[in-house]
Amino acid sequence: MAVNITHSLTMSTPNAAPKTTSAYIAQAAIAFGVSLFGAGVGIFYLPLDPWQRGFLGMTVLFLVTSTFTLAKVVRDKHEADSLRGRIDEARMEKLIAEHDPFKSVA
Repeated sequence: MAVNITHSLTMSTPNAAPKTTSAYIAQAAIAFGVSLFGAGVGIFYLPLDPWQRGFLGMTVLFLVTSTFTLAKVVRDKHEADSLRGRIDEARMEKLIAEHDPFKSVA
């Protein structure tokens, strides 16, 4: 008799969130810092007038802040959808558990 381990694991942990390691967080933070620093140095050494450098600098800063905002919005929507899905699933399971098909309708 063979046991299907994949099926039993899937059933016990339907929404298992992947764990983020500290190395991954450090790599992401370092990459962000290096890229922002590189963009700043690149803008500083461009052969442009100061107002043009300022415009590019403000554009980069706006791009960074809007990227953080977009990431937060996407994360919040995903969390809300997954929470709503779990609540709906729990309600449905409760209805099914309480339903008695042999009970007479009054």
